[in-house]
Amino acid sequence: MIDLTVSRRYAKALLTLGQEDGKYLEYGEELRGFAQLLEREPELKNALLNPVYGMEERRSLLLRVTELLQVSPLVGNFLKLLFDKHRLAALPGISQVYQQFVDVLENVSRARITAAIPLDEGLREQLRQALEQITRSKVIMEVEENPAIIGGIVARVGDLVLDGSVRTQLHTLRESLIKGEVV
Repeated sequence: MIDLTVSRRYAKALLTLGQEDGKYLEYGEELRGFAQLLEREPELKNALLNPVYGMEERRSLLLRVTELLQVSPLVGNFLKLLFDKHRLAALPGISQVYQQFVDVLENVSRARITAAIPLDEGLREQLRQALEQITRSKVIMEVEENPAIIGGIVARVGDLVLDGSVRTQLHTLRESLIKGEVV
């Protein structure tokens, strides 16, 4: 709970600053990129977060990395603030919450689609358009394959779950037969 509270507080602060100068999308990209870098490079993450190394050495490393990545001054200062407040480890959560805030601002919904087989581009586009009509927002889809659902698709958009999988249909049929209901 504390991590989520911290993530929200810092993400909201950065978003507010980004809205003031109109660069909140750019700041979100930089934040996500830095968080992904730390996840991809565990040695760098360890060097920045491990108190075995001196505070000044770690701060210098952070400054050098932000310089090499050419992050904007505001995001660079934000990362320094996180470092100084010993909150750099919360960066993945902050980045995720920041993106959620931006999605609300931009009226974007993120959908997780599970399909039994690969979906061609035409079907993906039809699915995206249908989800956009249902949610009345722009939909960004992440599609994964899972043969365990046997056939059909399962779409999750926020709290909305549309389950058209054969597996669920078979389960529903089974439950109906057990209860003695006429199908």
